[in-house]
Amino acid sequence: MPQKILYTAEATSDGEGRNGHVATSDGLLDLDLAIQRELGGQGGKTNPEQLFAAGYAACFHNSLLVVARRAKADVTGSTVTAEVGIGPEDVGYGLAVTLEIALPNVEPAQAEQLIEAAHQVCPYSRATRGNITVDLRQLPAQARS
Repeated sequence: MPQKILYTAEATSDGEGRNGHVATSDGLLDLDLAIQRELGGQGGKTNPEQLFAAGYAACFHNSLLVVARRAKADVTGSTVTAEVGIGPEDVGYGLAVTLEIALPNVEPAQAEQLIEAAHQVCPYSRATRGNITVDLRQLPAQARS
């Protein structure tokens, strides 16, 4: 638990859950949702896994920028792509995450260290650790150029 809460996001879901509607209290996010076709739904609208992927990618990228700045690494052009998968488990459904990280101006060994350091400090990584699988993938050199 944080020592002091600096910001609280508030979102409300109404309607039919995954086939319903979500909106934030500040009005900046206001979306209809649809169950993915792969899960038997209509698809064609935003789904919770997309929202989680966007949040995780942005949060991890910010953590990566912070640790890279401390290491004086050039992270110009860096990207983080989050893939959030959902599938059945013993009880209900579970999530799995893959983070693909591109650091085009950083040597692979240093990039690996920065990625691992970001994974230790990222709030999303810390919140999910031990709960879901998170696979960290450094994109190969050709993907970085």
